[in-house]
Amino acid sequence: MIRSLFAVFALGLTLTHGGLAIAQTLDPLPSWNDGKAKQSIINFVTKVTEQGSPGFVSPSERIATFDNDGTLWSEQPMYFQLLFALNRVKELAPQHPEWKEKEPFASLLRGDAKRALAGGEHAVLEIVMATHAGMTTEQFENLVKDWIATARHPKTQRHFTEMVYQPMLEVLGYLRANGFKTFIVSGGGIEFMRPWVESVYGIPPEQVIGSSIKTKYEIRDDKPVLVRLPEMNFIDDKEGKPIGIHIHIGRRPIAAFGNSDGDLQMLQWTTAGDGPRFALYVRHTDAEREWAYDRTSSIGRLDKGLDEAQAKGWTVVDMKQDWKVIYPYEK
Repeated sequence: MIRSLFAVFALGLTLTHGGLAIAQTLDPLPSWNDGKAKQSIINFVTKVTEQGSPGFVSPSERIATFDNDGTLWSEQPMYFQLLFALNRVKELAPQHPEWKEKEPFASLLRGDAKRALAGGEHAVLEIVMATHAGMTTEQFENLVKDWIATARHPKTQRHFTEMVYQPMLEVLGYLRANGFKTFIVSGGGIEFMRPWVESVYGIPPEQVIGSSIKTKYEIRDDKPVLVRLPEMNFIDDKEGKPIGIHIHIGRRPIAAFGNSDGDLQMLQWTTAGDGPRFALYVRHTDAEREWAYDRTSSIGRLDKGLDEAQAKGWTVVDMKQDWKVIYPYEK
């Protein structure tokens, strides 16, 4: 209901008082400080939605894609899906006594996540395969729902769905109020995001693109089920993002939002199209309210992307300077 009201307000209201109609346009991005970043968003939306203008884009072509981790919600001290996987390792440990001696599981069970993840992508993949596969899609969905409803962030002790960025929620609402269809295009698991993104972001599950593992159709107890297999199907990161967009959407976006080098190819693909284009990077600069990291971070590194954004004139959001609040609970 709140988001529906916001969508109306973003378009402007006509209030009647004493028989007089008073047109009042409210700020569509109230959690943003006035500045170049906020104005660039408003200018772009105005350009592509104004009937008769040279930059007008038909509603069917108004596609906007958003990375998730670090763009719509926090990603420190580690990706939230990885925290979900680590929790699953502890739950499954009694069924796997061999994990006490096998890495990366042995280190995880000792509470040494840093050592466990020292194995890089191979270690992460092994953890994900062991904790995300071997069950039906329905069983996995229920696991995610239970975790997202109860788990809390290790630093803030807030639910992970409270760690979303209020300014970006406003961008999502502002775009949809102006005829855009918004998609998540994330390196995270597609089936990890789908159970909760609609209630949090207003993005339905069919508008989520993410990494996936292979799935098999089976009949169990006379009922058809889809079983998650311990094999990667698609990695929706870096050059995988434009491919995922092409496969799932079939239209090139006119706007793309990211925060790391893993989003660079999505922003390049988006801005390479004809007509008005918009690309935005969220730069983490607020060590007090969130975290400060970019070029040298092991999570959400923004190095090559930052250079290209500056060279091509893409919008770069300075979280410390551009955002009045970070999270909804700060309001």
